[in-house]
Amino acid sequence: MKKVLLAEDDTDFATVLKHYLEIHQFDVHWTKDGEEAWHAFQKNTYDLCIFDVMMPKLDGFSLAERCIKKSPDIPFLFLTARSQSEDKIKGLKLGADDYVVKPFEADELVLRMNNILKRTSKTLFKTSGNEIFIGQYTFDTQRLVLKFDDTVQQLTEKEAALIHFLYQNKNSLLKRDEVLKSVWKSDDYFSGRSMDVYISKLRKYFAEDRNITINSIRNIGLEFKVNN
Repeated sequence: MKKVLLAEDDTDFATVLKHYLEIHQFDVHWTKDGEEAWHAFQKNTYDLCIFDVMMPKLDGFSLAERCIKKSPDIPFLFLTARSQSEDKIKGLKLGADDYVVKPFEADELVLRMNNILKRTSKTLFKTSGNEIFIGQYTFDTQRLVLKFDDTVQQLTEKEAALIHFLYQNKNSLLKRDEVLKSVWKSDDYFSGRSMDVYISKLRKYFAEDRNITINSIRNIGLEFKVNN
């Protein structure tokens, strides 16, 4: 059974949702506000987090930021009664795997959860322990770190998988859906927004070497350019 952390302050709604998810073989740990959820997250290991956006003490966005700092690759989705586009964008920028607006069909939520778990449960990156030299950087594929002189950047599995895929296809024009299907295992809207966030991170990581650029070609894709 997949272990789920549910943070939801509406008792009636959370009780029904918890019961329904348990019928579908999820082990649900329900917390009634953001602070309670944060304490639970620090003590336990979860396969997926579901956070209501509007909660007392600690809202869903702030809670997600804390959880990501502790476990960068934890998959999570937001529940909200608001459908404003700025809320969705904020959630996606945080790295959310999905964003569900209330009211919703419980079957749809279960389907979305299973899709997220299917994507994230796959091994994102298999290594042989070798170091890859990318311009002036050293990419340690075993320890998942990117080194430049004395600076060491610890990478998440997804960041490492993205770097590895881009390096394998360096100096070539890559279509967006090609990158998404290879690294995210999905080319839907949410995965696309997540990829944009990760690309921005990689640009910062490689900023010290001017011979390395990640170019976005409008309506086509990306080019990881390395001029050694």
